[in-house]
Amino acid sequence: MTPTPLYAFICLLSLTGTTRGHGHGMDVIKVVVAEGNDAILPCSPSTKENMEAKLFDWKKDGQKEVFMYDAGQHYNNDLSGQDEQFSGRISHFQEQLKFGNTSIIIQNTTMADSGNYTCAFPRLKPKAETFYIELVVELTLKDRAGVVSGASPRPYVSICNITDDGVQLKCELHGAFPEPMVQWQDSDGNTLRAEEPVVSVRGGRYSVILRTTVSTTRTNCFHCVAKQEKIGHAVDAEITVPKKLFEDKPCHVTSVFIGGWFSGVLTLAAAQALFVGVRYIINRRKKDPDQKSSSSCPSAKPLNSNSV
Repeated sequence: MTPTPLYAFICLLSLTGTTRGHGHGMDVIKVVVAEGNDAILPCSPSTKENMEAKLFDWKKDGQKEVFMYDAGQHYNNDLSGQDEQFSGRISHFQEQLKFGNTSIIIQNTTMADSGNYTCAFPRLKPKAETFYIELVVELTLKDRAGVVSGASPRPYVSICNITDDGVQLKCELHGAFPEPMVQWQDSDGNTLRAEEPVVSVRGGRYSVILRTTVSTTRTNCFHCVAKQEKIGHAVDAEITVPKKLFEDKPCHVTSVFIGGWFSGVLTLAAAQALFVGVRYIINRRKKDPDQKSSSSCPSAKPLNSNSV
């Protein structure tokens, strides 16, 4: 089933948490990450169309093959040609391709990963598109005890689902140390209720996923904030939810339809029962004109104590 234009918004990366600049007359998205952390490079065609059967190609510095996807084949399965620097370190969001999300993750970044990346759609209609991302990998920090730490990168925020309760948002970050405290906040800085965070540890570094369900507000703007008090580091990413998403209630529509159908069936059944009852009364009156209406209540006769 092809998703509607409304659902094309779902689970696309918010770019507000990154920096936009201009280089060589082109918009450039700047992503900064601490060495050793995972870096998410955002990309999505302007059409937001389903990319599961399409082609997109990531390159570094205009020549190194980072990740190519062609109608289900890519460097992690059947395709060859990936630069050795990125072999086994690149993943993509397979489940999000249907919504046009062609972002990639570079795992365990090093200083050598810093550079200029392109995300190209050479077969896109009506014309090809190319997006430009600059990745800056910074040296890790040390806290007062001399322990090497990885300042948390900007979180990756997305729209995950639409329910009767509102719009579900997801915040995820990878490779932080020490463990960060992650919160969802509204545009006024109020902390929002959220599900229990999903925390995993790999190589002494923490990855956190935090979901919340939000309803419409004055701005429909929400923040995912990650704080590391031990090293005095805080970072956040912002996402603005389109107003139209709050108006879409697929489950509610289904329940109303089912409820209306069921109510209609009951109404029809009641009407048929009434019609049968009326016909029965008319027929009885024709047979016995002196018979009283069935709706009248005959007076009760006193019970004769001598009757058997």
